[in-house]
Parts: sequence; C-alpha cells; structure tokens
Amino acid sequence: MTSTSSKPHDLQALDTLTGGAFTAPTSGERAARIRDWLAGNPSSEQMQEVFKELSGRDKGAARLLREKLDEIKRAKGQEAIAAEWAQKAETLLAQSKLNIADALAWQRDAAKAGAPLSREPLAGLKAQLAERVKGIEDLQHRAQVHREAAVLLAQRFEVLSTKGWKDAQAAEESLRADVTHWQQQAADIVADANWNSLDAKFAPQLEASKSQLLVVSDSFHGALAQAVAAAADAAAPLPPVPVWADELRAARGEVVAPKPAAPARPAAPKVDPAVRAAAQDAVQAALAKLEQETAEGHGKASAGAAAALRAVLKEHGKLVDAPLEARVHAALVAAGELEGWQRWSADKVREDLVAKAEGLLKRPEGQALGGRKMQETLRALRDQWKQADQGGVPNHALWKRFDEACNEAHKVVEAWLEKVRADAAEHRALRVALIEEVKAWAAAHAGATDLKAHNRALHQFADRWRDAGHVGEKVFAELQPLWNEAFGAARAPFETAQKASVERRQAMIAEATELGAQPMLRIDAVKALQQRWQHEAQSVPLDRRHEQKLWDAFRAPIDEAFNRKTVEREKASAAMSEHDRHVLDASKALDAANAGGDAQKIRAAIAGLEAALRGEVPAPAPATTSDGPSVGATGVEAPGQAAAEFGESAEQTPGSSDAEATPSAPAAAVADAPDLVAPADGADASARSDSAAHEAGEAASVAPAAPPKPAPKPVVAMRGDDRPSSKKAEAAPAARGTGRFGDRRDGGRPGAGGPGRPNDRGGPRPDARGGDRGAPGGGRFGDRPPREDRGPRLGDAAFRAQREALERADMALRKLAAQAHGEALTQVLGAWEQRDAARLPSVQELGRAVTPAVRTQWSQAVGAAPTAAASDAAEALLRLEMAAEVPTPAEQLDARRALQLKLLTKRGDPTPAQTWGQDAGKVLAAAHDAATARRLQNALKALLRK
Repeated sequence: MTSTSSKPHDLQALDTLTGGAFTAPTSGERAARIRDWLAGNPSSEQMQEVFKELSGRDKGAARLLREKLDEIKRAKGQEAIAAEWAQKAETLLAQSKLNIADALAWQRDAAKAGAPLSREPLAGLKAQLAERVKGIEDLQHRAQVHREAAVLLAQRFEVLSTKGWKDAQAAEESLRADVTHWQQQAADIVADANWNSLDAKFAPQLEASKSQLLVVSDSFHGALAQAVAAAADAAAPLPPVPVWADELRAARGEVVAPKPAAPARPAAPKVDPAVRAAAQDAVQAALAKLEQETAEGHGKASAGAAAALRAVLKEHGKLVDAPLEARVHAALVAAGELEGWQRWSADKVREDLVAKAEGLLKRPEGQALGGRKMQETLRALRDQWKQADQGGVPNHALWKRFDEACNEAHKVVEAWLEKVRADAAEHRALRVALIEEVKAWAAAHAGATDLKAHNRALHQFADRWRDAGHVGEKVFAELQPLWNEAFGAARAPFETAQKASVERRQAMIAEATELGAQPMLRIDAVKALQQRWQHEAQSVPLDRRHEQKLWDAFRAPIDEAFNRKTVEREKASAAMSEHDRHVLDASKALDAANAGGDAQKIRAAIAGLEAALRGEVPAPAPATTSDGPSVGATGVEAPGQAAAEFGESAEQTPGSSDAEATPSAPAAAVADAPDLVAPADGADASARSDSAAHEAGEAASVAPAAPPKPAPKPVVAMRGDDRPSSKKAEAAPAARGTGRFGDRRDGGRPGAGGPGRPNDRGGPRPDARGGDRGAPGGGRFGDRPPREDRGPRLGDAAFRAQREALERADMALRKLAAQAHGEALTQVLGAWEQRDAARLPSVQELGRAVTPAVRTQWSQAVGAAPTAAASDAAEALLRLEMAAEVPTPAEQLDARRALQLKLLTKRGDPTPAQTWGQDAGKVLAAAHDAATARRLQNALKALLRK
C-alpha cells in the first residue's frame, strides 16, 4: 500500500489562489495569470509557496515571482540602509562646524551603498545638506569678495592722495560711509551661522583686511584734517602727503622746489664697421628668403621665414640702418597678411577652449565632473592652448578668460585632492590597525581546533584588507610586506592542518581503491570509510578545486564497484521469472476488462490477479469447439469461472505441502466463489446484492481445474563432518520462523544425550514455546496471529504493472457504481411520474440500502393512483431531508423546525434515519410535482449511498 499525499490538494489550493495559473494550458497564459495575481499585492508567504511549486514547472512564470520577491527583499534592505544614512545625515546637519568634504562624501557613500536617495527621508536630508554646502560656499565667496572690496577702498584712498586736498575733502564723507558699510558687512559675515564651517584661513585674512583698511582710512582722514588746518593757518604744519603739501606751499606763496630732471642717456658706443656689415648681411639674407616665400604664396614657408627674420632682428636689430629696417617691416607686414587666416583659425580654437573651460562648472544637475576627471580635463585644455599659441600671435584677452575659468574649475580639483589625502591617511591608519588586529588574533588562536571557524576568520580578514580603501603606491609598498607577514603567521596552523588532512585523505583513497578491487564489495566497510571522509571534510576545509579532485579520486573506485554490482544485478533481473510473467499476463487481462467497462469481468480479473500475486499457477483455458457459447454467455460465465479458479488456488499453500493437496480443493473453491467475485470491501456497494442473483449460474459454469504441480524440494546445505561416528542423515527443510535466534540448523550437536534430548539446546522444546513461530497460534505465548502469505517476490516491472492495473480497476469500479446509482435514481423518479411500477429498478440496482420490503412498498405506491394526503407527503419529505441531512427550501424552513420540535416530544418513535424507506413510499404515493421531485431526488441521492 502507498500512502496518499496532500500535494494535489495543495496544488489545487494554489491554483485557486493564483486564478488557475497551475492549470493554464500555455506558458504565456500562465505568466499572464501570475501577473494578474501579483497585481493584487499578495503576501510574501503566499508568493514563496507559489514560487516553490511553480519553479519546477515553468521557469518563465516563476521568474515573475522571483523578481517580485527580490524587489520586496531589496525594499526591506533599502529601508534599513535609508535609516542608517538618514541618521548620519542628521548628525552632519547637527554639527556646528560642517566640513564640505564630509557632506559630499555622505552623498557619494550613500549612493555607493545603494541607499534610496530619491525617496524620503534621504531626499529631504540630501537637499538640506546641499543647501548647507551652498550656504558655506556662498559665505566663502562673500568673504573673498569682501577682502577685494577692502583692497579697492584702500586704492581709492591712494588715488585721492595724488590729487588736490580739496578733491579729497569733497570725497571724504562718501569714503567714510563706504568704510562704515564695509565694516557692517564684515560683521554680518562673521555672524553668519556657517562662519565656523569655513576654512581656518578666511578668518585671519578678513581680519587683516579690516585692520589694514582702518589704518589707511585713519591715516587719510588725519592727513586731510591736517591739510585743512594748514590751509586755514599759515603757521600750521603741512600734511605728510607731498601733493597736498606742495599745493599748500603754492597757496602760501612759498617757492616749490622743481622736480629733479631725469639723467641723460649715455652715448652709444661705437660699433665696428665689420660687425655692422655682417649684421646687415644676415638681415638681408633672411629678408630675401621672406620676400621670395611671400611672392610665391607659400603660407607655411612664409611663416617660417618670418620667424627666422624676427630671430635675426632680435640679435642684429640695433645694427641695421633705417632703409633696411623699413624693408624688413614691409616684408613682415606682407607675410602677416598671408598668415592672417592662421591667426583667425587659432583665435577660433582659443574661443572654443574658453567656452569649454567656462562650461566645466555649468554642467546640468547630476552631471558635474569629479575631481580626477576635472583634473584630466583641465590638463588637456591647457595642452591644447599651448599648441594653439605655437602657430600664431598670442591673444591676451582670450588667455585671461581661459585662465580665470581654469582656475575657478581647479577649486574642485583642490577639494578632491584634499579629500584624497584625508582618505589616504584614514585608510593607512585602518590598514595598520588591521595588521595589529591580525597579529593579536593569531596569538590568541594559535591552538584553535575549529578549523572551519579559523578559515572563515582568515577570509574575513582578507576581505577587510581588500576593502580597506585606496592608498598610494609608496604606502602600499610599505604596508604589504607587514600584512603578508602577519597574515602568514595567522594562516600557518591552518596550512599545517590542511597538509595533514591531505595525507589522511590520500590514505583513504588508497583504502577505497583496495575495497573497490575486492570481488565482494563490503558495504559496511564502504559506509565506514565514507563516514570517515565526511568527518575529515567537515573538520578541515580545503580549496574547493583541490577538495573536488580528491573527492573524485576517492569516489571513482567505489562507484566503479557499485556500477559493477549494478550491472550484475541487472543481468540477473533481466531474465524474467515465471511468476512475473503470470502477474504481467493477469495485469494485462485486468486492463482489458477495465477497457470493456463490465463490472463482473473487472472483479473476475482482479481475483485472477490476486491469485497470480499469491503465486498460484493459473489453470489452462478449456478447449472450445466451433459451436461454443455466444458472446453474451461468455460475459455471464467469466466472473464465476474466475472466482472458482481463485477459490481453488486459495486452498493451496506454498512449500513442500503443495504436493499433498487433496482433490477436494476445487469444490471448496466453487463454494466460496460468490464472496470472491463481490468482496465485502469492494468499490461498488451494489455489487454485493447482485451476487445472490447470479450465484446459481456462476456455480454451474465452473469447470474442474487440473491439480497444480508439486513444488520442487529446496536444497538445504548440510554440515560437513568427517568424523567416523557422524551420521550423514538428510537435512530437514528449514522452516521460516522455526526455533530461536542462535539455534543450530542441524538439529543439535551430537553428545551423550543425542539429538532431541530434553536438556539439549538444539532439540525441540517441551513447552509451548517450541515449534514454528510462523504457524497459526505461534509466537512466544501462542497468541500471535497467523502470518499473511504474500506470495513470491516480484520484479520491478511486474510490481508496477499490477499496482497500476489495480488502481485503474478501482477507479473503473467506482465510476461504474456512480453511473449505476444515478441511473437507478432516474428510473425511480420516472416510474413515479408515469405511475408505472414496471419501470421501478430492482433491489440489486437500488443497492443494499433498499430492502425488498421497502422496494415492494415503493412498487405498490407507484403502481396505484395517488392516495396520500398532501400534508402527509410534505411531512414525509421533510423527514427524508432530515435523514439525508440535506438543506430544505427557504419556504419550508418553518415547517422543518416545527417537525423537529414535534420529534423532540416523541423520543420513543423511530428517527427519520430509520424510517426513510417508508417516508419515501409516502411521497411516492402522492401526486407527482416538479418541486417535490427535485427535493426527493436530493434526499434519495444521499440516502441510497449510505
């Protein structure tokens, strides 16, 4: 017997849950139903269960579930990550001094960790940090602009000191107001909340600008006040400003000392005529070359000749006379016109470079260049500018714009370099701390026995070293030898254990090779060896590839031995036994009976198959003549004949006693044939009542079967005893279950008492415990039931064939029984409607629930005219519904409750379940009605099955 599984019920429930995804005919429709089901947001437990069952059936539809489950898992992980980075952002915002590099690093590291920066709360925190960073940068810009404003104010004081003192007096009030306004703005900058977050250099620079501006302002106002006093009083001292002092002296009528004249230039030294002539010859040669190239229209060559002429002029320009110098300038102008297109092209290149440099900081949101990329871009732009300057005249205006844009963009590079240096220092400290931690761990776990944990910890240390961050090449070259030394010391015990484990495994491989080479494979030794291997593999981990190679080498000889044993077993089982052929033939006969749809033939075939399973040899088919029975007669006699054969074979018992079977066995089998055709626990309940009607025909159709052949006597091994006094008697056949465990099979040892003496352990016991334990009434106390005879052992093909045939036969019998039940109920309702007792089914067709007396009452009620009152029929119909436990129509519920209360007062009367046959007769005695017929059909449908 095989145990039933709840998996079909689970699949049916999952199919109902998913809207028929498991029963969908195509993969596309199955995927569509899974999508519709997922749109309803089912629970993750339901999705896990559906994915587990669907992954082995349809990978495409299961992929939708896997993606949904992965999305839920990522969402849960992102929630935890978001909470962690939100806490870090709140910590940064709460600091009074915020480092811009830390804020930028938070956004970069959060994105690298997979935090959802586009969703709240990280989106709001990101905006707050960006606003805070923007405020700090704006404050830095304001501080720098304020310093430049202080310089400009100081320059205004200096310019006014070069003019008249009256002009300075007119501008004094505006200057005083500007200085006061500058001081207020400086105070606002210092009072800003982000002032503490600025770099430490800004505070002293702003303070120095303030002090310098105040000194200049005080000096200017003091000198101006002294000039005003000197103008009002001739005896007052003059101001320290020279221009104002000279103006006041002139106003007083004093003589102003003239400015000293510039010293005369010394006369040029005389030049040697030979040197002058050589210089003019060199200039004329270069000039002739330039004029020739210009006349021929060679642009590139003229540019080279003009450059050569300029170089000669730098060296000999002072020695050239005026006419020759005029020719040189004319030639250079002509060459310049030829080179104009080159200068225009160079200016176009410079303008493009300026646009690129100015656009580095004007990129869209989210596309800003990083520090390294910005550094490489700036270096490439400057190299392109140098190349543009080599072929033409420099353009200072474009160069100024280009240089300012590059310097502004280089601030990003400076911030990045500062962060890189800080990160490198942090990473170096982290690596040094990790090396010290590895050394301490190696000293603490030098004698560790849990090698798996040891190896896991080593892998964790290696991962931490790998993920410790970037450091420079020099720092890495300094730290790597220290790490190798510390990690090698920590790994040394594990490597020693691995070498010893490899040696032990090689020894086990050699032992496995010896076991596989033996002619008889010892399963216990193989299991013990495999257990040793598993224990070794679990205790000492190796490299996966190396361990797989060792395992393959260990498994190969054992697999080869098992394959050799499997081939021998298959050869032995290939030859099908006589018993298996009988079972296969009986299974085929049962399948043929199932295809025919005859319940009697199916039962007869089941009986024949059960007889074949018990090892009974089927009787040969009787010879048929040309005028044999018809097809219909064969269908009637076959069940009885099969039952007789089954009953005849049931009397035979396996063993040596088969040869002594009496010829009276067939008669006894014929007497038991009806019970075998319709067993008490069969699938069709109505078949048991039909067996009485066919008993006479089945018994008459049984043909006597030939007696079976006696089974051959088994060969029993005898003890080899070469003693002269030993008696080589024939060994008794070994009975299954005879004697106790450990008893000798040769009838006892020879001794003084001889075999069979009471005190001999090898002889039979005088008490009730002796004898065959497998016989009836056996067992230690004689109360064990007899052992069931299961027949000879079947091969795999025969066992599967008989099991499947019996399952199909059981299903066919159930189907036939259900069909017969429905037809009988339809015939009852039709006979009631037509008032024809002849159409009423027989007792056998109605089943065991209807007795002949009840059937007679129904026949009388149907055959006569309607005589029952409507109230009696209604009450009988309610009793039928109560007996069948089926629902009553809504309009009859009050009547049913009243009847139930009435029955409670009459406890001595029979219950509706006991009188449902008579109640059905009362309903049939009334007039036919469609609604009443439907209620009667529902009640009898349940009652006839009981």
